[in-house]
Amino acid sequence: MRKVLFCFCSSLLYSIVMGYAQVKPLDDGNYIQQRAGLARAIKVFKQQKTATVAFLGGSITYNPGWRNKVAAELQSRFPATKFHFIAAGIPSLGSLPHAFRFKRDVLDFGKVDLLFLEAAVNDEANGTDSLTQVRSLEGIVRHAKENQPDIDIVMMSFADPDKTKTYSEGKIPVPVNNHELVAGHYGLPSINLAKAVHDRMANQEFSWAQDFKDLHPSPFGQELYFKAIQRLLQDAIKMQTDTDEKPKIFIPAALNQGSFSNGHYIGIENAKISNRWSLQQNWKPEDGKSTRKGFVHIPMLCSTEPGSELSLDFTGNAIGLAVVSGPDAGILTYSIDNGPEKQLDLYTKWSKSLHLPWYLLLDTDLNDGPHQLKLKISASKNESSLGNSCRIAYFLGN
Repeated sequence: MRKVLFCFCSSLLYSIVMGYAQVKPLDDGNYIQQRAGLARAIKVFKQQKTATVAFLGGSITYNPGWRNKVAAELQSRFPATKFHFIAAGIPSLGSLPHAFRFKRDVLDFGKVDLLFLEAAVNDEANGTDSLTQVRSLEGIVRHAKENQPDIDIVMMSFADPDKTKTYSEGKIPVPVNNHELVAGHYGLPSINLAKAVHDRMANQEFSWAQDFKDLHPSPFGQELYFKAIQRLLQDAIKMQTDTDEKPKIFIPAALNQGSFSNGHYIGIENAKISNRWSLQQNWKPEDGKSTRKGFVHIPMLCSTEPGSELSLDFTGNAIGLAVVSGPDAGILTYSIDNGPEKQLDLYTKWSKSLHLPWYLLLDTDLNDGPHQLKLKISASKNESSLGNSCRIAYFLGN
């Protein structure tokens, strides 16, 4: 009887294993749009001795994994080229922060030949509205192309459970649609890894719980991301010709005239402050809560007192704040050019345990000229907050 049971179990296990083995994996090419390809970057990799590649994104770009593998792949394919890799990933940040930090964190390093850009996961998690996503993504692309016309850009939409659910309902996730919209308008290569993960799970190639595990992918997920990017690079190299003629550079009209194509930081030292504010040169939290790299041990304009006021003279068509929102984040009231006062709650759903870098737009449709921002800490506060604090890392201008 034991022998019969053993044979049955062995046969069942064999059938299950063979069943999975017989699943034909879906082709990475189904989720890649080459469009104009990467001819300029590949020409630099082949013909010049130095090249720069930047990775701009959130925690999935910040964490080790696909980024390191792509860097190693490029170095292996072009061994005579000395690569400089810019790791510009910061956890929690999506397209809006990227648009305003892009100059400092990428362009200020000098000529960049290839940029990998991702924001779809954090745009969904942070609740960034669709218009702001388009203005931010397009702003990055136009900012890059107008300053460095020869740059090539790859746009990537990574996976998360919300996107899997949306695809299962027969819809396209808004952040993915916006990534593809901007990529298509500018002829940029793109990879829809959110759709690839959904389809492959539906194809029973793997599961989220056992294999992918998290929106910060397991090594299995990191390898899946890398293989798709590797395929894009392989196909782009095949498309590239050895002609000395440079591909023509054409920047189409903007999708949205309000896009943040000149997004930049305005230093906090430019603010005119009352004596209830302090400029802390090396800010760090005193409550032991977590922080994000790049938003601790930096200068920070701080106040914890209701009624604290400041003003900022600026030029441009948009103004915003990059704050650190912790457990005691307060509420601001502000006006622009002595207009109506508006209110802004700095507390987020993550603030209880994290001093979160949080980017907030105050106005985006101003006349392109000189303006003045007036800002004050309100006496009211979020019911979940422990105080009335405001900590400003940067003002945002465009």
